[in-house]
Amino acid sequence: MLTTIGSFLLDPWEQAIDRRALLELTLVGVTAAALGCWVLFYRLPFAAESLSHALLPGLAVAALAGFPLVLGGAAGLVVAALAIAAAGRAPRVDRDVAVAVAVTGMLGIGALLALAPETPPGLSELLFGDVLGVTDGELALTVAVAALVLVALALLHRPLLAVGFDRRAARALGVSATAVDAALLLLLAATLLIGVQALGNLLVVAVLVGPAAAARELTSRMAPMMALAAVLAAVGAVVGLAVSYHLETAAGASVALTYVAIYALARLAAWRR
Repeated sequence: MLTTIGSFLLDPWEQAIDRRALLELTLVGVTAAALGCWVLFYRLPFAAESLSHALLPGLAVAALAGFPLVLGGAAGLVVAALAIAAAGRAPRVDRDVAVAVAVTGMLGIGALLALAPETPPGLSELLFGDVLGVTDGELALTVAVAALVLVALALLHRPLLAVGFDRRAARALGVSATAVDAALLLLLAATLLIGVQALGNLLVVAVLVGPAAAARELTSRMAPMMALAAVLAAVGAVVGLAVSYHLETAAGASVALTYVAIYALARLAAWRR
C-alpha cells in the first residue's frame, strides 16, 4: 500500500516536462496571487479579465508572424487601451460598457485569428494555455518578470495601502494616487503576460483572483493575506497538475478548477468560523 501511495504521489513529477510545468505554474501562481490581493482590494477583477482578453489579438498576430508572444501581448494591451479610450468618448456610454464593447471586439478578432483553419496547429492553445509546452526561454522570462513584480510589490506596499484605504489622505502624505494606480496596472499587465504562457487567455484570471479571494476569506490583514494566497497558489499548482496527470485532463483547466475548489473550501471554512 505504501508503494502504491508513493507511486501515486511521485509519478506526476518523473518527467522533466512535468517538473518544468510545475515550476512555471508555481512562479506564476505566487506572483499572481500576491498581486491578486491588491486587485481585489482596489476592486479591479473586471479590469484584470478585460486586460487578459485584450491580449489575444496581439498574441495571435505575434504567433503567426513568429515574433515573441510578450511583444504581441504588449502591443495588444496598447491597442486595447486606445480602443477603450475611443469607445469611452461616445456620448451616453458608461465606461464599463465601453470597456466591455472594446474588449469583446478584441477577443472576437483574436479568436478568429487563433481558430481560423489556415492558422498553424497549436495556435488555439493561446486561449487555454499549454503549460506542458513551456520552453526554457519562457521559463527564464517568467523568473525575471516574477522577481520584478514581487520586488515592486514590496517597494510599493505602503503607497498601495495608503491609496487603497483613503485616496485623499494619501495625497496629504505625499503619495500620488495616479502614480500608484498606473504602477498597479503595469504590474497587472506584466503578470498577465507571463500568465498566458501557462494558462492561456481565458483561464489566467483564475490564478489572479482564486487564491487571493480564498485568502481574503481567512484573513483581513494585507501582508498575511498575500503570503497565504501565495501558498494556496503553489498548492493549487501541485494538486491541479497531479489531477491532470492521473485523470488525463487538460492541465490548465485542471489547475483553474483547483483554484475554484480552494476558494470554495475557504468560503466554507470562513462560514463555519
